[in-house]
Amino acid sequence: FTPETPTGGQTKACSVPGIGRVGQRVGLNTAVVSTRSPSSHSTSVGAGGIAGGIEICITFPTEYVKTQLQLLDRVNPSRSSGIGDIVSRTIRDHGVKGLYRGLSSLLYFSIPKTAVRFGTFEFLSNLSRDASGKLSNTQSMMCGLGAGVMEAVVIVCPMETIKVKFIHDQSLSKPKYRGFFHGVREIILEKGLRGTYQGLSATILKQGTNQAIRFFVMTSLRNWYTGDDPHKTINMLVTAIFGASAGAASVFGNTPLDVVKTRMQSLESHKYRNTLDCAIQILKHEGLSAFYKGTVPRLGRVCLDVAITFTIYEEVVRILNKVWKHD
Repeated sequence: FTPETPTGGQTKACSVPGIGRVGQRVGLNTAVVSTRSPSSHSTSVGAGGIAGGIEICITFPTEYVKTQLQLLDRVNPSRSSGIGDIVSRTIRDHGVKGLYRGLSSLLYFSIPKTAVRFGTFEFLSNLSRDASGKLSNTQSMMCGLGAGVMEAVVIVCPMETIKVKFIHDQSLSKPKYRGFFHGVREIILEKGLRGTYQGLSATILKQGTNQAIRFFVMTSLRNWYTGDDPHKTINMLVTAIFGASAGAASVFGNTPLDVVKTRMQSLESHKYRNTLDCAIQILKHEGLSAFYKGTVPRLGRVCLDVAITFTIYEEVVRILNKVWKHD
């Protein structure tokens, strides 16, 4: 959709990770987010859901490998310890479909996650705008942080907990989860609904920093590329490169939080009293390098994630805007 022009001046389109399209006031280093009508908000949520679903199906095997690597510890040295070993063993024991273990949890939650993210951002940004409708870059980043925290609490934590448990369960000699709904039922019967909220603190920290880092990097790159030209367009390849760069920044910035989150959501989470104790035990027994386990497959997955999502999102928005006309 096209952002509305606030009082005076022109705006230019600018997309940000998980947030939508924003505009920059010409001649000012200030991000301006348009006030969207209900139909244009539906367009952004629908486009985000479609893009997210396609991206997950393409990149999930790298998420699977990353999670398996993060579940490894020195107490269990007999298990596969390399990317190639994990892939070959999984295919040997479970076939290619084994690399998609846990995918269903991400697919089922992708659309509500997008709705929560966009809805929270719009709510917070409407509270933050000044009388002329301007939203500064810092305010935008904080709104993105708030959206990340909200999606972590409402959707992402149970989604990630179920995914990690499914992946961990498949590595056992006798897996007990026969499918998505059976697995969820077993988790709830064993530990109640709180069993789907393991590692909540780590998930909040991870999702919040993910949104903040990606938002900041993507916005900075777009503003640098477009400069003060409100008519300059950004082609799909450049958008993908910017998205991959933003994704890479978030990987190097918060993989330690992702490792702690994964351990707290595993089938052996009982070994840790809380998130801080988990981090301390990893540092004590495995060293600093353990906090970057799974970086390579996560880097591949996240860079593809953000690049694909942005590229598809832009195209879907254009298509949907031709169907749903806005004033």
